Amino acid sequence: MYALALAAALAATPQAGPATGSTAPPSAPPTLPAIQALRPVPGIDEVLEIPPPLRAMLQERVIDPGGSREDRIQRLAAMVLEPDGLGLEYDNDRTRTVAEAWRDRRANCLSFTLVFVALARAAGMDAHVQEVDEVLAWYRDAGVIYGASHVNAGIRGGLRQHTLDVEQNILAMRSRPRVVDDARALAHFRNNRGAELMASGDLAGARAQLEAALEADPRFVPAWNNLGVLELRAGHFEAAGTALRAAWRLAPKHTATLSNLVNLYQRSGQAGLAADFVARLEKVRRTDPFAQFVLALGCEDAGNYACAATHYRKAIRLDGGQHAFHFGLARAYFLAGQPELARHEMARALKLADTDRARGMYRRKLDHLERWPGVEDGHALHAR
Repeated sequence: MYALALAAALAATPQAGPATGSTAPPSAPPTLPAIQALRPVPGIDEVLEIPPPLRAMLQERVIDPGGSREDRIQRLAAMVLEPDGLGLEYDNDRTRTVAEAWRDRRANCLSFTLVFVALARAAGMDAHVQEVDEVLAWYRDAGVIYGASHVNAGIRGGLRQHTLDVEQNILAMRSRPRVVDDARALAHFRNNRGAELMASGDLAGARAQLEAALEADPRFVPAWNNLGVLELRAGHFEAAGTALRAAWRLAPKHTATLSNLVNLYQRSGQAGLAADFVARLEKVRRTDPFAQFVLALGCEDAGNYACAATHYRKAIRLDGGQHAFHFGLARAYFLAGQPELARHEMARALKLADTDRARGMYRRKLDHLERWPGVEDGHALHAR
């Protein structure tokens, strides 16, 4: 699903001598050395390769029946999702190629997107990977995931653009999906593989994948950030600074990169630079609606509903078009014993909702509030 952007604080790093650096962004990303890969790094053709049995299924179920482009899109979606087709199950533990997803019948959002794009192209459709800069997503096991890129599949059909997205946990998107080329899609794939290998402790394999991601797209910020985290874990402070400052130059408000730069300068004993980047990070957070939303959730979890409402209102002032922000404020008001204010915000959330799933949930919550004269059930709106 996501272009993984790791936080260096998750891993202990040996102390080392101070790194050199300036608060001025570098003028251009540094040139990478030749990749000495210890394992194969797949190219786009390998990533999108369709195994013969899967190609035969596509021919039989999608291409041969004919019909309109809309008919083929519907049949393709059914073939990918339904149990008597690929029956892909969601699995965010590993990023797979199309062939690996077919073999395992498992895929995360990126792998699912690649499967759909490859099959749609083989069926004669104009299909592409689409990217969203940052999202908020909710997972029961991990809480709110903030600041990750998201991908889905898009198909152009005349004047219409169809989007297929299996992710059900997204609360808010920073921007609308935009089409990216295959080089960018390959950077997503290699970056995810690199992050997964790093998490497993294979730093050499991770470095090969991350450097290959930047070879595919030198402006891919998550890969620069992750390469910086890798160098931090290896204790290479100067190399970490080079990679992280490259990410910062490309995206000065990328919170994961700013956090990692703070971590780097604190660990290398450069208190002045650490303080400078702490200030930069806090400035970004103060003006970032997503950051305010996460702060509101923290207040809410602590039972401080007035604090939660304050941060939800600030998030709305910064970006009033996100239905999840209004739902959060409605929940805070309700739990604070203010049902009338909760009704108002729930109605706003319903008006802004952009999916049938969200509209259905908000409508049920609003109906409950309309029938509820007082606050008797503190859990009525406590679903995220």
